[in-house]
Amino acid sequence: MTTKVSFVLCPFAVLAIGFAGIAQQSATEAPAGFATPSFTPAQSVSNGIPEPPGDTFALDQQNFEQRKDIHAGLGPVFNATSCVDCHQNPVTGGPGQITEIRVGHKDANGNFVNPTVLINDGQNTISGRSIINDRAICPQAQEHVPAAETIRTLRAVNNTLGEGFVEAIDDNTLMAIADRQPELSDGRIKGEAVQVPLFEAPGQTRVGRFGWKDQHGSLLSFISDAYLNEMGITSRLRPHDTTTVCKTTTDPEDQPDNLGLADIDHFTQFVRGTKVPPRDTALAATPAAQKGQQLFQGIRCSICHVESITTAPAGTVVDGGTFTIPEALGNKVIHPFSDFLLHDVETGDGVIQGGPPDTANKLRTSPLWGLRTKSRYMHDLKSLTLENAILRHGGEAREVIGRFRTLTPKEQQQLFTFLNSL
Repeated sequence: MTTKVSFVLCPFAVLAIGFAGIAQQSATEAPAGFATPSFTPAQSVSNGIPEPPGDTFALDQQNFEQRKDIHAGLGPVFNATSCVDCHQNPVTGGPGQITEIRVGHKDANGNFVNPTVLINDGQNTISGRSIINDRAICPQAQEHVPAAETIRTLRAVNNTLGEGFVEAIDDNTLMAIADRQPELSDGRIKGEAVQVPLFEAPGQTRVGRFGWKDQHGSLLSFISDAYLNEMGITSRLRPHDTTTVCKTTTDPEDQPDNLGLADIDHFTQFVRGTKVPPRDTALAATPAAQKGQQLFQGIRCSICHVESITTAPAGTVVDGGTFTIPEALGNKVIHPFSDFLLHDVETGDGVIQGGPPDTANKLRTSPLWGLRTKSRYMHDLKSLTLENAILRHGGEAREVIGRFRTLTPKEQQQLFTFLNSL
């Protein structure tokens, strides 16, 4: 299917709309709300996404919250016993103030290399991935950061609320945003869109949008990878554990239930069914927040933290032909305050995941929706104030931060008030 993208431009904010090939109706706002209270799925409300036969949104959430043990395949190395362990602020599916460890080193030619981790007193190794798991089901499998891995970073747990709408953004929309950025920034800013493989569609790729390195282009790929790397549970898409030390189960461990759905299917259905993080409408309506939003646009934060994006129409086939966007997700206006592209703002961690070598020091623009639910900021959660998070930006954002520094204390506070309304 051939698609065509046109633009409606606010000052420095890109709203990508318009597709040919599918009947187009006026876009409507995506439903917003913290509507998935933890461990009370009967009270949760989805965005209206249709469920597979026999499935319910409540059942999807129960699976997302279910804790796993070694009998279900947990480990041998892992970080958490359930998805909700990390994604639970302020409701199930939200972000968390938890970090994971990523490490690596450079070879003689300056190329990033994943670590080789010795476990079991050096008798076994784990290689081919940058993550170091914090936990193991037995002492012999416990990982530690090797001294030779000089690239070391912490990574924050990302939000998953509303990510079904992010999945429903057409590739061309993201690439068009990137193409527009140099004009809006006097040539200083240009986001990178990377094509990444889809586990559910071998041989197919899509523009990455999930993970700090945009290493995944679909929710099913992202979730199956997290199930393996964060919980150590194998599935049809990621069928092999990273080590067999202390392992007693048979791969793949994630098997279909009586509905024919595996855990990764329920997890994906849950995330696709969540509403987008809502604004604090009362605070957003105040003169201070409204002035702060004008300043946000005026100093050009909105070139990367794009306020509004419209998803592809319902009926659009994505994810290598494996997913058709339903009415609940199609032709919806979302306000993520992100372009979902990779940028070098001099906070990069040196790790490569899925992208070309030039992405080592680039990170995905962090979506700002739901920002007020966080107490720590940036990819490593090392910034404890909004001011510090802003001032850490450099590189492509250097001119933007220069403009921020020229704001009066009152104007800076108005900007913070706006950010606290998100």
